[in-house]
Amino acid sequence: MRYRTLGSSDLEVSEISLGSWLTYSGGIEADKTRACTEAAFDAGINFFDTANVYGQGAAETAWGEILSTHPRDSYILATKVWGRMSDDPADQGLSPDQIAKQIDASLTRLQTDHVDLYQAHRFDPAVPIEDTIEAFQKVVEQGKARYIGFSEWTPEQIQAAIDIAGPDLFVSSQPQYSMLWQAPEAEVFDLCAMNGISQIVWSPLAQGVLTGKYKPGQPVPEGSRFASADMAVSQDLVYSDAILEAVQRLVPIAEGAGMSMPTLALAWVLRRTEVASAITGASRPEQVHANAAASGVNLSDDLLAAADEVLGGVPITRPTLAPNAHPGIKHR
Repeated sequence: MRYRTLGSSDLEVSEISLGSWLTYSGGIEADKTRACTEAAFDAGINFFDTANVYGQGAAETAWGEILSTHPRDSYILATKVWGRMSDDPADQGLSPDQIAKQIDASLTRLQTDHVDLYQAHRFDPAVPIEDTIEAFQKVVEQGKARYIGFSEWTPEQIQAAIDIAGPDLFVSSQPQYSMLWQAPEAEVFDLCAMNGISQIVWSPLAQGVLTGKYKPGQPVPEGSRFASADMAVSQDLVYSDAILEAVQRLVPIAEGAGMSMPTLALAWVLRRTEVASAITGASRPEQVHANAAASGVNLSDDLLAAADEVLGGVPITRPTLAPNAHPGIKHR
């Protein structure tokens, strides 16, 4: 496993990280969550990404029980705030009160006194941005988080936050990014790089589509992510006949290079120096090890060109608003 520096921080994160979005929030059983987490440690993965809203605390609780058995300095832990956490419509967002409440709740579930990275899961245009930034600064001052990041903010929102907080508060951006979803390359990558902000990307395997296991015109395989109602909630982002056909055209390219489809897809993401880590999901330990094998793999220019050619116009390349993201900025 190779490691990269996370933005302007002193954190060295594994190129492949483990996420808990759809799997460890209730998608798979507790014993499988533990097995995958332990496999991550075995594979050299030191970066674990979760969020308070995953299963409304379930993913954090699961990892709190597992990770607390490991020395705290042996792993880098990230969580997020913004999503709705109860039946109360007000129990969401990035107001100072909500951030203060949710960081304490997350730390309790995670069984730790601090997270290494605390992220705004989305931007909250209903709250003055100054209030949100000051709340995050307070979390750091209190020692409850070492660093701050954001996920799926627009370039305008990123720039506004930097203008207020300076370039040092935020160290990471977490966008969707894969061979099929290339939108962050258009604007976000350069803006963040100029301000010492790394990318830690979600869905680099396009929720498993880039493994090649889903075939056009065929039912989803039994036991796969999209065979589970709990884990297929965002299937429409990455699943269509045109996408599946394009992915099948990638298969012989991977095979010709002597690598698996997951290795090709993850190495493609990591070819960009702006990316510090690719967040992967896994429901079985062998998937963790297979994903970890992509660290350090270099793709030739000829292979990259061949991949671009067979994908054609299928990937999303223009700036695109993320799911659940909203434009706009409110000032006080």
